[in-house]
Amino acid sequence: MTEQNQYGREQALSLLREWTQSDSLRKHALAVEACVAAYGEAEADRLGLSGAERESLLNLYSTTALLHDFDYERHPSREEHPFVGVRELERQGWPVELRTAILGHAEYSGTPRVTHLDKVLFACDELAGFLTACALVKPTKAIADVEVPSVKKKMKDKAFAKGVNRQDVIQGAAELGVDLDAHIAFCIEAMKKRAADLGL
Repeated sequence: MTEQNQYGREQALSLLREWTQSDSLRKHALAVEACVAAYGEAEADRLGLSGAERESLLNLYSTTALLHDFDYERHPSREEHPFVGVRELERQGWPVELRTAILGHAEYSGTPRVTHLDKVLFACDELAGFLTACALVKPTKAIADVEVPSVKKKMKDKAFAKGVNRQDVIQGAAELGVDLDAHIAFCIEAMKKRAADLGL
């Protein structure tokens, strides 16, 4: 088995399903993956990657997103998540870049976000959750009907999707060096392409 296959999307999905029973948490992982993978594609294009190099980068972005919260259901406390999961990933031999990005997506871990992947995961995590919430209050429950102005308006409504940290969304776009409106639009488009998988 090649390293790519051993630490590929199917293995990440299998681990996610093993540790996470909640359908909404599994869908959250897929939503974050949609956004992170789209940024991975853009980065691969920017770097002019092709063939195995491109595949390797896209695999890294995809698996990191799928596994960022895989331990959350079993270990939701700040003392344990994502540290327990990262220790398990290290034990299994998952790449250090993936583990570092997962640590970095939790502000309280103290792990700096240095790489593009680190910043993308942080920027997409809370936003993917917020966009899902925005879609689910639409009569159609469809991500296709979510628009940037309404997302911005709902971000100001503190009663809506209270669990989503707005500051992380704003800070994430800033760290990535992307305009917030453009970041929201980019993630909506990415999620629209995976709407069937996300149930949106």
